[in-house]
This record gives sequence, C-alpha cells and structure tokens, in this order.
Amino acid sequence: MRTAILTDVHANLEALTACIEAAEKKKVDRFVCLGDTVGYGADPNAACDLIRGRCRFAVLGNHDAAVAGRMDYSYYYAAAREVLDWTALHLSKENLEWLRGLPYQHLEDSVTWGHGSPRDPAAFEYVFALEQAEDLVARAGQLAHLTFIGHSHLQRAFQLGEQVRDVWSDRVRIEAGRTYLCSIGSCGQPRDYDPRACYGIWDDQTKVVEFRRVGYDAEKTARRILEAGLSPHFARRLLHGV
Repeated sequence: MRTAILTDVHANLEALTACIEAAEKKKVDRFVCLGDTVGYGADPNAACDLIRGRCRFAVLGNHDAAVAGRMDYSYYYAAAREVLDWTALHLSKENLEWLRGLPYQHLEDSVTWGHGSPRDPAAFEYVFALEQAEDLVARAGQLAHLTFIGHSHLQRAFQLGEQVRDVWSDRVRIEAGRTYLCSIGSCGQPRDYDPRACYGIWDDQTKVVEFRRVGYDAEKTARRILEAGLSPHFARRLLHGV
C-alpha cells in the first residue's frame, strides 16, 4: 500500500490542494494526516473539510489541541495566540468537534503515526536534530519499527539504536530489524528556506519512504491571510519558507 502523508497544513488550502493533487499522480492508495490542520492560515474550515474527507485517519497536533480547548497556549507568542483565538471563533461546530476527538497517535502494525515525539505524545516534543533523536532513544521505552511525525516543519529521517544516525535523503529505505523515525515536513508552512509544500509517501511493499516537495500559489495564500486580518508575519514567511 502506498500512503500519502500530510502534516502541518496550518489552514493553507492552496498548499494542501497541491499536495493532494501531486500525490494522486503518484498513484497513492490513501492519505493520512499527522496533525496541525489549523493555525497560522486563513482557511481552517476548508482545510479541515478536505482532511476529513480525504484522509483515512488523522492525529492531533498542538495547534489543533489549542483550538479545541485541549491544551493551554497562554505561553505562545502574541500573534500565534491571536490566530488560534481567531480560528476557534471561525471553525464550524463539526470541525471543532472533530478536532476535539482526534487521538494523539495512531498505531498500525509496526508503524506509529503521531505529531510530535513518540516519547510523550501529549507533550508535543520536537525531534528535528540528531541530539533530540539521541535523547529520544535514551528516554523512551520500546519504539515502533517505523515512526512518522510532523511538528518540526522539517524533512528529516533518523535510524535509531545504540548509535543514532541521520539517514535523510529524498528516498529512505526502511531496513528490517532497524528502528526509524521520519519527520515529514510541513505542507502549509515549510521552515527550511524552501517555500514549496512538503508531503511524504510510505510504500509498505518496497519499504521506501519518499520525501516530496510541490510548488503552490503561496502569494494567494499570503493574500488570504492579510485579508482575514491575521498577522502579516504569517503571510511573509510563506514566501521564504521560514
């Protein structure tokens, strides 16, 4: 089965649509979402509707949890708090209830799907550098053969064991008997100085994870953010991938 992996959409409808269209051309069998469907962007209902309609399952991200009243976000910086407040006011009842019911993780055979570090899914810890991957191995219990996460907005892959290795490439082969963590990158707000949207494909027959990028109309998304009265910061960063 070929699974298209979406994460950190952040209410960016143009990026989400572009990723879905690109993945469909790659003949995927299903879509899944690793959280943060909302936050930062101006189209939370459209993003939620599309994820709900297209994904086999989704998990909870920290922005989803904040909007759904499942975590305290008073310590977030002002602009982030404001857009979360705005999102909560604009979400439909159906989409708000959907966010309130999302799980922190989805377990499937030897694969764990989550938003942040699998050590403590409700804590939404980051894994974006080798040091954090090493810390995960040191402090976590038994990890799945393969774990997929979002949250960092970066495309990374680590082989976990006594020696933790950075194994990221456009295509990572998942070897039997080894443990891997793959961070898919952000669909709606990449932060690696490449403004193209990120998504992934996991092929459980060939045992290969593909990290993919696709261009989209980021200027249109930026205009939508400004028109909604949200912080210009969230519009500018889309154009530069930061």
